Amino acid sequence: MFVKEFQYENSPEFLASQHYINFTTTITDVGVVPDDNGKKYVLGGTIIGTDGKAVAADGSTVVANPVAGILFATVDVTYGPQPGALMAEGYVLEARLQQADESGVLLAAIKTSLNTNCPKITLR
Repeated sequence: MFVKEFQYENSPEFLASQHYINFTTTITDVGVVPDDNGKKYVLGGTIIGTDGKAVAADGSTVVANPVAGILFATVDVTYGPQPGALMAEGYVLEARLQQADESGVLLAAIKTSLNTNCPKITLR
């Protein structure tokens, strides 16, 4: 019998509270790297800019692409841009966001843009 193992990326639970508000937005496939199976996923907990792209972890894209919110659930963008739930209000665990570094902290530029554009998102 032939058995093939698959590796799946999962996003950790980043919510700190049951209270949250989401809005629909379009998540783009530009810049998303496909996995070994050719699928492109934007994981839940990714900070998304106003153009629908994930904000770079080094904070370099925040000036040209301010933060619009946090992607609530993983979106498959293999076949092009897809709708996604964008968190605009709620409590989140900073260390579990996709752009957090190994110590569990977001860069100051990302944090500032998040606080400025999404003041009702509280980092814990």
